[in-house]
Amino acid sequence: MATDTTTSTATETDIADWQYGVVAGILGGIVMGALMVMQMRPVLEVAIPSMYFLSGGAAGFTIHVAHGAGLGVVFAAIASTQTDLSTAKGVALGAGYGVALWVVLAVIVMPIWLSAVGSPANPPLPNVSVTSLIGHLAYGVVVGGVYATLR
Repeated sequence: MATDTTTSTATETDIADWQYGVVAGILGGIVMGALMVMQMRPVLEVAIPSMYFLSGGAAGFTIHVAHGAGLGVVFAAIASTQTDLSTAKGVALGAGYGVALWVVLAVIVMPIWLSAVGSPANPPLPNVSVTSLIGHLAYGVVVGGVYATLR
């Protein structure tokens, strides 16, 4: 006498908050990168790639989007603490995050890093640029809005 048994397996595909952060960060990086292509091309073509001893706009854009993805995960860690995160609150939180990134990374860290690697695009310390502020603000708004919408 033969006995047949069947096993059923259910697969759950929940997406974690950090994954929403990656998606939001990539989209924010693309938007900010597009603004940089139009307004800050030397930063994208020289400064960002030279941080990693590379050159060219394709390298700069790729690195910038990769940075955006990683920083999107950091945003997700912060935003995931909000139980009632509406899209409007996400956008507001993202705007603040974008300004904070500008102050820490663009104004302070980037000039130090570029100086340390001997980049030909070594800005002054502090590196205060309104155009850069607007780009980081756009990044933050996109990240906050996309993250809150996906979540």
